[in-house]
Amino acid sequence: MYKKLASENSGVLTGKALEWGGSRIRPEATGYGVIYFTHEMLATRNETIKDKTICISGFGNVAWGAVKKANELGAKVITLSGPDGYILDMEGVSGEKIDFMTELRATNKDIIKPYAEKYNVPFFPNKRPWEVPCDIAIPCATQNELDEADAENLVKNKCLCLCEGANMPCTQKAIEIIKNSKMLYSPGKASNAGGVAVSGLEMTQNSVRYTWAEQGVDDKLRRIMIEIHEACVTYGKTPDGTIDYVKGANIAGFLKVAQAMYDQGIM
Repeated sequence: MYKKLASENSGVLTGKALEWGGSRIRPEATGYGVIYFTHEMLATRNETIKDKTICISGFGNVAWGAVKKANELGAKVITLSGPDGYILDMEGVSGEKIDFMTELRATNKDIIKPYAEKYNVPFFPNKRPWEVPCDIAIPCATQNELDEADAENLVKNKCLCLCEGANMPCTQKAIEIIKNSKMLYSPGKASNAGGVAVSGLEMTQNSVRYTWAEQGVDDKLRRIMIEIHEACVTYGKTPDGTIDYVKGANIAGFLKVAQAMYDQGIM
């Protein structure tokens, strides 16, 4: 619309359609990145994502991408949610069920109950999925969706890892409870960077006037998420050997910006 009104565009627009400069896997990128980051977190405990059960909230682009990549890596997603409640699919959200997520999004009704009706699985109205025992929790819906009671449920059920997919989905009190437990925890500023990462890759493709194949973009995204994880580990390792991902992400982000400003004489 800006280009139409101003008859020019000196800025950058990402997330474009493929026909006019978009990148493959951009819609799935945030969800893919979250799963790659989760995989790296688990590796610090000599664990793998394969055969793990995952509770995911939401059913939009982030959740959709996370479900797709989780299946590719051998995990089983057992929940999805909407403002109306959550579904519990113990057989796993896979195959045509993932495609149905895109159909639900296209209706713009923002409800998950039709999934339960179509696949004959339990639906829990006006509730969140964090009461369900799982190995990994990935909130992908909205801000402050996971509160103190939810965090206590996850700890009680011995959840191994919570990796934020949405922007700030956990309340501050929930974060304190999770960090005081033995659970791995990553803030969205690190783990949901996959979307903007692929936006950057889209800009690169535009610069060279070439569109990369899906696998090429996916490989580059995975490398970026591994590098973000490595930065969090470098700056977040504590004296007892555990990793404070909040501290690591904050320090790594600050130093990158500060060094760039210093090099350019801004500070």
